[in-house]
Amino acid sequence: MAALPVYRWRLAPDGYATRRQLRARGLRPGGQEVAAQLERPRRRRPPLVAYLYRVDLAKPVRPMTPARRAALARANAARRICPACRRDAGYVIPAALGTCVPCAFPEPSHASRSA
Repeated sequence: MAALPVYRWRLAPDGYATRRQLRARGLRPGGQEVAAQLERPRRRRPPLVAYLYRVDLAKPVRPMTPARRAALARANAARRICPACRRDAGYVIPAALGTCVPCAFPEPSHASRSA
């Protein structure tokens, strides 16, 4: 197993890019292996690591088809449906709660307040 070349933060040579940088150029890694890595040192913690891909081997991003757009819309809509009350919450349900805010934190009834 060959070791990856490691570059310091902001010192990677031309021809390498992170996934985000590739996406900004309209490219994707296209199945290629990680070509190098970037390390940003931090005090008292392990360094931040970013993986680099070769730009010349990157492929164009696949276009969004109507079927993929519809599937993405359905997936996002499913994230907004509360599993407890089955209503559209109007926002993405937080994973930490698992339900919409009114179901997670029900307000006490008015009858119990007046007693």
